Amino acid sequence: MDTSKAENLCGLKRKDFQAVVDGKKTDLFFLTNKNENAVAITNYGGAIVAIMVPDKNGNMANVIQGHDNINDVVNSPEPYLSTLIGRYGNRICKGEFQLHGKTYHLPINNGPNSLHGGKKGFNARVWDALQMNDNSLVLKYVSPYGEEGYSGEVKVTVVYTFNDNDELIIEYMATTNKKTIINLTSHGFFSLAGIANPTPTIDNLICQINADFYLPIDETSIPTGEIRFVKGTPFDFREPKAVGKDIDADNEQIKNGAGYDHCYVLNKKEEGELSYAAKIVEPVSGRSMEVYTTEPGMQLYTDNWADGYKGQNGATFPRRSAICFEAQHFPDSPNRPYFPSVVLNSGDVYKQKTIYKFGIEK
Repeated sequence: MDTSKAENLCGLKRKDFQAVVDGKKTDLFFLTNKNENAVAITNYGGAIVAIMVPDKNGNMANVIQGHDNINDVVNSPEPYLSTLIGRYGNRICKGEFQLHGKTYHLPINNGPNSLHGGKKGFNARVWDALQMNDNSLVLKYVSPYGEEGYSGEVKVTVVYTFNDNDELIIEYMATTNKKTIINLTSHGFFSLAGIANPTPTIDNLICQINADFYLPIDETSIPTGEIRFVKGTPFDFREPKAVGKDIDADNEQIKNGAGYDHCYVLNKKEEGELSYAAKIVEPVSGRSMEVYTTEPGMQLYTDNWADGYKGQNGATFPRRSAICFEAQHFPDSPNRPYFPSVVLNSGDVYKQKTIYKFGIEK
């Protein structure tokens, strides 16, 4: 599919994303497949601004929230809107952790805590981009020593591939020259009904999550340290159920997250295996999305703080009009030695792979 055809399908124009930010050029890249579906990504924060897939009647819609020009991406009311997250996805308690006997202090940007890499994380950096072919894009970023308070220089490569099975595959790789911590993810805000004005609520989405346990949080959204069984709680998605069924349950954990904003401990046979994590089905359109990941955890976030701000092509994004499945290590892991380690040593390679597979259920 040529660029003009992809532009027409998405309603996005490449020139609207071409600018210079922080001395580096931004652009828009289109990934297409033999089904003539398309994904659009900008190298500013690796933000995914379009995923064009059909419903059960063949009607195309964009099923991810984003903006239609670089200025709005940079100045979004939701700075993490469908972007890459680093160096550390999710929260670190009070922005402090210890590594090789030293205490590190990170910027506080979410209540009393550090969130998603600090005040200017990977979501707000211009990545070097190389489009390999019609269906894959490589982004690279070098995070300098001390950036946002983190140790070590970290070299990161993220590869997006959109294959003929309508799978958006995101592969991450990172190395460091000095021991550090790392926890990368993609913060896609998915709206399977299709973005609109207003974008419909996710309440009726049918959701399944392959996890027997989740991490309870305190009132500042930091894990309490407990690993809790989902059975008998609003967090039980082992059997498919509507997202809205228990989203406002009279439950301390639901109140602490203002809905769902919790990390699930994914069921794994072995550490690092690529396995099924979750599935959603939008009953009206028939669109479905499955998630597979190598990560031990997945943050379920139900867009609890949106206020109807403007997105691409005249769409608006009210509260709970998107769902996020952020494949990652657990929040605040540096301060919880019994959580899977997020330490990256010099000479080692951080690797992560997550797949978002789009389909139709008649």
